[in-house]
Amino acid sequence: MKVIPAIDLINGECVRLTKGDYDTKKVYDKNPVEMVKRFLDKGFDRVHVVDLDGAKAGFPVNAPTIERMTKVDGVRLDVGGGIKTEEALKNLFSIGVDLVTIGSLAVQKPEILKNWLTTYGASHFILGADVKGEHIATNGWLTTSEMTLNSFIDHYFSLGVRQFLCTDISRDGMLQGPAIDLYVNILNRFPDLYLIASGGVSNFDDLMELKNKNIPAVVVGKAYYEGRITLEEMGNNLI
Repeated sequence: MKVIPAIDLINGECVRLTKGDYDTKKVYDKNPVEMVKRFLDKGFDRVHVVDLDGAKAGFPVNAPTIERMTKVDGVRLDVGGGIKTEEALKNLFSIGVDLVTIGSLAVQKPEILKNWLTTYGASHFILGADVKGEHIATNGWLTTSEMTLNSFIDHYFSLGVRQFLCTDISRDGMLQGPAIDLYVNILNRFPDLYLIASGGVSNFDDLMELKNKNIPAVVVGKAYYEGRITLEEMGNNLI
């Protein structure tokens, strides 16, 4: 199982929210570039970045900060948050972003995303399957759509997307354990999916449980920033 450290950005700073609520913002580090270097020094080669300002605004806001992060030698960034136009997409690729995570657009304007998958290749995209109950949430988790999780995955898997990042919003930032049953059910239905679990990881035991359930990858954020798990536990034992 691959462990992917996370950096969420508001005003160019590393923050975390609880259940996606912007009013719960807590700043953990004011220099995300140094945070990326810290991750690379411990052997990580990929970082999951969310432009929370962008998710709320509907367009990337922290692109200058993200560009500085891409300049760290050896890092691969996957970036999400507010990617609604091809101009925004091309700009992120041009500044060195390797993968983009698309959420709201995939629900609200699927034909646009279908064209992007054809033009740029499905391998450059991660689909953000962020769920409240059985439905996909959009717009920085501020809105719940009518689309179910299974129909969402079904549709985009058929278009060639293989990487899906799934967050149970009720667990995000709560440090109460990941949604194991949700992830197992997804992989039972879609065994060839590269599923990236997100939300709820609180300690090393949670990582081991995910690994033992054959979850391909997991994003870890708040548990690290709150000192519940070390980079050594996240990396050396699991990747």
